[in-house]
Amino acid sequence: MRTIHLVPVQKIERDLLIYLSRQIEKTFSFPVKIEGALPNPDYAYSKSRDQYRSDLILVELQKLRLAGTGKILGLVDLDLYTSRLNFVFGQASMGGRVALVALPRLRQEFYGLPKNQELYYSRVVKEVVHELGHTFGLGHCKRKECVMHFSNSLADTDYKYKGLCENCTNNLKINDEERYGMFLS
Repeated sequence: MRTIHLVPVQKIERDLLIYLSRQIEKTFSFPVKIEGALPNPDYAYSKSRDQYRSDLILVELQKLRLAGTGKILGLVDLDLYTSRLNFVFGQASMGGRVALVALPRLRQEFYGLPKNQELYYSRVVKEVVHELGHTFGLGHCKRKECVMHFSNSLADTDYKYKGLCENCTNNLKINDEERYGMFLS
């Protein structure tokens, strides 16, 4: 059976990993396995920016050979960027097998605001589902409340709900049926 592997890059709190695995299973109907952590991605660090290049970490995730691999989701507690953007909440290979989500900018504390664990977990779930959606071939949705809508800011992320809109759900079923001969719920 295909599995979605949740791969922490460095140490990630266990409660968050367990919570995410349950949310991913609800959304995509695939089993989720929490893997051991990868080491600090020093190879991706830019001293001039004090950030890490997400695309370089995705390359390392792509190299992983895990039993029953369907998708690999990396979770990193480091500030990420790509060559086109100042920062990213996450990045994925469209229709591929790897995705990555960065945690720092999803926390209220990053912006000097009081900690809000419920809001933080909600944001992480939305970004995880969004990036995994890309690996299943879903593009950005025009509906602002759909989790597949592009988030240019946290306000965009907060506005979205945690799930796919009806159109994206239907597209996910079509994409999955074409690739794997089965439906996702």
